[in-house]
Amino acid sequence: MMHKHLRPVHTMMDGLIGWSLTMLIVLSTVTDAPAEIVLASEGRSDYTIVFPARATEHDVHAAAALQKYLERISGAQLATATASLAPARKRVFVGRASRHPELIDPADAQALGDDGLWIRTVGEDVQLLGGAEMGPLYAVYTFLEAYLGCRKYSEKVEHVPTMRTIRLGDIDDRQVPRVVFRSMSYYDARDADFRGWHKLDQVSRSTWGMWVHTFRRLIPPERYYDEHPEYFALVEGKRARDGQLALTNDEVFRVVVENLRAMMAENPGAKYWSVSQNDTFQNCQSPEARAINQREETEMGELLTFVNRVAAEFPDKVISTLAYQYSRKPPRTLRPAQNVNIVLCSIECNRSRPLAEDPLNASFREDLRGWCEIADDILVWDYCIQFSNLISPFPNLRVLGPNMRYFVDSGVTKFFKQGNREVHGEFDHLRAYILAKLLWNPQADVEAIIDDFVHGYYGPAGKHIRAYIDVMHDALEASGQELSIYGDPIKPMFGGYLRPELMEQYARLFDQAQAAVADDPELLERVLVARLPLRYATIEQAIHGGSGEAGVFRRDESGRWEAREEIVEEVEKFVAGCRALGVRRLKEWRLSPDEYEEEFERFVARGVHEHKAFGKRVRYIDHAPSAKYHAGGDLALVDGILGGSGFNINWLGFDGTDMAAVVDLESPQEVSRVTVRGIQDLQEYIFLPRGMEVQISVDGRSYRSVGSVKNDAPPLEGALLSEAFTVEFPPEKARYVKVIVEGMKTCPPGHIGAGRPAWLFVDEIVVE
Repeated sequence: MMHKHLRPVHTMMDGLIGWSLTMLIVLSTVTDAPAEIVLASEGRSDYTIVFPARATEHDVHAAAALQKYLERISGAQLATATASLAPARKRVFVGRASRHPELIDPADAQALGDDGLWIRTVGEDVQLLGGAEMGPLYAVYTFLEAYLGCRKYSEKVEHVPTMRTIRLGDIDDRQVPRVVFRSMSYYDARDADFRGWHKLDQVSRSTWGMWVHTFRRLIPPERYYDEHPEYFALVEGKRARDGQLALTNDEVFRVVVENLRAMMAENPGAKYWSVSQNDTFQNCQSPEARAINQREETEMGELLTFVNRVAAEFPDKVISTLAYQYSRKPPRTLRPAQNVNIVLCSIECNRSRPLAEDPLNASFREDLRGWCEIADDILVWDYCIQFSNLISPFPNLRVLGPNMRYFVDSGVTKFFKQGNREVHGEFDHLRAYILAKLLWNPQADVEAIIDDFVHGYYGPAGKHIRAYIDVMHDALEASGQELSIYGDPIKPMFGGYLRPELMEQYARLFDQAQAAVADDPELLERVLVARLPLRYATIEQAIHGGSGEAGVFRRDESGRWEAREEIVEEVEKFVAGCRALGVRRLKEWRLSPDEYEEEFERFVARGVHEHKAFGKRVRYIDHAPSAKYHAGGDLALVDGILGGSGFNINWLGFDGTDMAAVVDLESPQEVSRVTVRGIQDLQEYIFLPRGMEVQISVDGRSYRSVGSVKNDAPPLEGALLSEAFTVEFPPEKARYVKVIVEGMKTCPPGHIGAGRPAWLFVDEIVVE
């Protein structure tokens, strides 16, 4: 799409202005502008900032922001006046277009909508006009960025150029966003100035009375379950206290409407109210619910039936619900009511390739297409974060642009980009910057945006940071590996973007980046922050390596195992950096830097245990470990290293099965004790073993049981823990030791994944 745009006289960087102007929806041509407007000259200005006589809050804010930045840029403080008191020439008009009827046709003003903007020069005047809501402020910030070279890279970092004289050429720049709701959860977006500059919306209580996963709030189990268990979902024959609601129960409908009406009375201005599933899989399996879902060929059937019914009670509100996990598939015959909003979530999708072309995302594409055919109001909840490791390399930047364009081309006009709610996740400022540009202009050039950011934010180190980004993304594409929001730094070390030779290259690039800004403490700190994810990956891989070549432990001159000094130093630097920056969590909701350091110290203190099975051959029976969690190979069970607090470090995972393995001690030896450890992480569907049996053999053909142990503890006790299971018996000669570990297999009632496969994670078969 073409537009009239002559090169502004002053820009911060050649070639970086065009991408911000590529999304012009409509065009008009101005023919009476002079060749040049001198807005300021040698720190002085003859111009007056003019805002409407009946100025809105946004008009006043926009005028004040323009005045402040122009003074910072040129030293000139422009006078302000209302339209009725303004001079006859040399004016900078700011404000809602409809409040400047002398400047713009009413139809053109209306076409700007709420957030559109129009920047133009007319004669000696400059007009920064906006739509009915935030448009005036967006016009000012767009003018400052696109025509005067200002940047706001993060909440705290901005670039304001110095130029005592400001000259403007002809400008006619009209932008109306296709995306009408643009929100994200990155930390920068909590700042009102950052949101204003980057044209972002906020999920605020004034607009959203409730925001996703609201069944628990609408019918709290603490209040209702004991007296009315029938209000809650029937799961495997039991009423699930922590599951979903029984949506076919008329009393549930009555209570939800009653409680929702009371909430609306307390917050009458809010338009959107979420009536949506809890963050669990326990939807109702009652005969009534099953009948609806079978008819609609999706478990969204009972949910949308209920939500449509609620929406009819509140015709002046928008009732929002989630198409998420089990409810993602659209119904066969049902249609959302006119005042129902669908929040479609992409949580399962692979992030290594664009959604539109990745075979792994075919089912999501089908669901998106289905929803776009039947729903007029869709908000896509897109995930741009690695939940399981917030500070870890996650090369997803190249899919952000294609995915955004795919969604918009499909007809989606509302977005929530879920990023890192904590401070300083991997490239958090860069991701927020890219996504903000794409939300406003889906056609924006992401490569140019990255160039803009890295050179502006990191200074002379930018070229090295850019090389790091490029090499890692190239490596991911070449590997063909998936990129999961629940990934870790371990799997990519095997032929992927974090393999050893690349880790060495990344370290060299950061060494060069640090050297480039060694004399600038502020820029050096930014580079060190960017390096934290690489340090984290280095540490995690070393822990995973255990006693191997690249592991934490090595033998000293006397043959004793010791922790490698360089890894201990990496941990110290990583944790110190996190503390200095105020990083609170390394994983979603948990694991502080202090806890991480303590766990590493315990790992080192446990050392390497050279038991009888150490380094011996292991053979699996019936079920091999999951390819996702194989801990690097068969030796993970006999490497002398105990798994850490995280399931991805030195633990073998079995999905919905037991584990049976045979250790070959290579020769008959006297054994009397076998120990296996298990881990539990309920959030990740991982449960402790339910029991263990040990069998021994001399010839590898005939086995005899020597003991077993049962775990009778309630399976939902202890959200995150590990435990050792030991079988002791009188000393006997054996060459082969068979260990059978019983898993939960299926998540039990009361768990968020009830009825779904349960994970069994085990580590280290210790034979003594």
